[in-house]
Amino acid sequence: MRKILALLGVVVSLYSCGSNMEFAEYRNLNNGSWSKNDTIFFEFSGLDSTANYNLFLNVRNDEDYPFSNLFVITQLKHPLGKVEIDTLEYLMAEPSGEWLGNGMGSLKESKLWYKENIKFSDSGVYKVNVFQAMRQNGKVEGIQELLGITDVGLEIQKSK
Repeated sequence: MRKILALLGVVVSLYSCGSNMEFAEYRNLNNGSWSKNDTIFFEFSGLDSTANYNLFLNVRNDEDYPFSNLFVITQLKHPLGKVEIDTLEYLMAEPSGEWLGNGMGSLKESKLWYKENIKFSDSGVYKVNVFQAMRQNGKVEGIQELLGITDVGLEIQKSK
């Protein structure tokens, strides 16, 4: 059932975004758990070097996700060696506990801003790496296994 909902989410996302969609790819976390040591990676190339783009992280979570927010660390690696590292926090639930995002049943998908109006002016392969960076309050060590995240995706759209 989860795979059907995930496929439906991809189809709806692709259909609703129209012609400005340039790239969309998902990585499935097979057991619904994102290990602290797991890097989610994406590669893309061939985008118009004169256009501006918006990047989104798409995160699917289920009712096993125990937090109302999500911290991730991203790396955008350019073909000529430049690396941009960001630490990002996203709100995943309302203070009432109601999940944000879209979806039916227990699976929700959140489309989260990653970068806005950027150019990919170098030719070659760009790489995006995403790591989860969740911690319990008052603890230094990161959470080893983050439950409830089923898929993580990268979406690139041409800016309008």
